Amino acid sequence: MCLGIPGRVVERVEGYGDQLVLVDIVGGQSRVNLGMLDEDDQDLKPGEWVLIHMGFVVERCDAAAAEKAMVGLELMGRPRDDQHPRYDEAPESVG
Repeated sequence: MCLGIPGRVVERVEGYGDQLVLVDIVGGQSRVNLGMLDEDDQDLKPGEWVLIHMGFVVERCDAAAAEKAMVGLELMGRPRDDQHPRYDEAPESVG
């Protein structure tokens, strides 16, 4: 696994040969490219977790792996605010 920022897929968006998804990253949303994933892995659905590096989805993951990635990032810098939930907690809704 590489160093990646965890994000949760919100929806597929148009652009770059249909290889863009909108993801939620700790409450903010960003468009990222999934062209680095194998074609078999590009069928992402809302609510699925991914790891992002330099604007590209580099890996699909589950909520536990997303939380582990965020904890690793927190060890290198500022921790999350209390207003942002842990990734392994149940979401209120996506989309």
